[in-house]
Amino acid sequence: MTYNYKKIWQIAYPILTGMIIQQLIGLTDTAFLGRVGKIELGASAIAGIFYVMIFMLGQGFSIGAQIFIAQHNGERRYRRIGQIFYQGLFFLFMFALFFIAGIHFYADVVLKNLISSPLVLQSALDYLYPRSYGLIFSFTIVMFRAFYIGTTHTKVLSLNAYVMLFMNIVFDYLLIFGKCGFPELGVAGAAIASVLAEAAATLFFIIYTFSKTPYKKYGLDMIYFRNLKTLGKVLHVSVWTILQNLVSFATWLFFMLAVEHLGENELAISNILRSVSALPFMIINAIFGTANAITGNLYGADRECEIKATAGKMIVLGYIGGAVATAILLISPFWIMRIYTNDTNLIMHAIPPYYSSMTTYFSLVPGYVFLGVIFGIGETKAAMYLEILALIVYTFAVWFIVVHLKADIAVCWLTEHAYNAALSLLTYIYIRKKKWLASL
Repeated sequence: MTYNYKKIWQIAYPILTGMIIQQLIGLTDTAFLGRVGKIELGASAIAGIFYVMIFMLGQGFSIGAQIFIAQHNGERRYRRIGQIFYQGLFFLFMFALFFIAGIHFYADVVLKNLISSPLVLQSALDYLYPRSYGLIFSFTIVMFRAFYIGTTHTKVLSLNAYVMLFMNIVFDYLLIFGKCGFPELGVAGAAIASVLAEAAATLFFIIYTFSKTPYKKYGLDMIYFRNLKTLGKVLHVSVWTILQNLVSFATWLFFMLAVEHLGENELAISNILRSVSALPFMIINAIFGTANAITGNLYGADRECEIKATAGKMIVLGYIGGAVATAILLISPFWIMRIYTNDTNLIMHAIPPYYSSMTTYFSLVPGYVFLGVIFGIGETKAAMYLEILALIVYTFAVWFIVVHLKADIAVCWLTEHAYNAALSLLTYIYIRKKKWLASL
């Protein structure tokens, strides 16, 4: 298979569509809770990041599994893919049970030391406790995503995301505001709605996989729960992506907690900006996933010489897609933020940082593509060290600008450039050392 612009886009587009729809799920939660109150809006931001930080540990494991799935797919050793899938599924199920218990026993202790406002704290706990049960379904979903991305059959990701979005909107409306005889649960209703949407998406993946795909070809007709050798190989690679995701989201949580100490308005604004600015970033995330999958397939097929040209094409697509998305978001900031809240005073204060957040995409594109390439060849330990170095730069920038200077929120959001520039530079230097990528 030749990976020209069209083929790259055919792989990336369903991943992007799925991410957009998943982002719309977050937008839906934010939009509904913005009409409940700014306390609930800010609390869901912190609790949501806390949850996502745990979720990203599971996704970090799935990325390690995806690397092996892609390489075995390139090698045409298809039945080994089923072993990796089931071992990953079993491991993540146990992982989910562990963190559900941890959240219910220790979340109040941890968040009490991080959140200064008692109202925000209680609201965050009201969201986090029911939301924790979604880990069982979300961890299952990431393994299905690893399977479909690794085998480059990504079209189903869009369909699955549509199911999740529809179910989330319906249950948000019913449970947050107490419609059609359902109890009015507020922020807890948003959490329960997300869990139910993830359960529906999991069921969809199961039905689709065993009715529409050649599951026997990929070894999915035999369940492997005791192949510790296979699990050990995946863990050897994925432990670095797990640690990387943990550190990455810990620093993002540090940013939101630092902003929370600036005030409740700043926290609410940052939650809105986190949701809006994520829209163009989904494009580069989709390109990252595509870079990972394509590199893994080329590497497994002994076609390393093609990786350089393919990476260059993905960078071009990343810039084009990001430019289009950013231009759309800059047309009318007021009305876009009106989706999230009716508080016009809050919106007016959010416009300057809105423009700041829109600038941060373009410094990240090369770094994320190069990081995807490094993941694709299985060098996850190196990728972790590179990102940690970039995150150290970012953490210092957040401490100095947000904590020490207590700068305006518009300036605080510019700290993203510190991470983006550091990651792009570090990954470029690392890739230059690879002979078959030396001309990048």
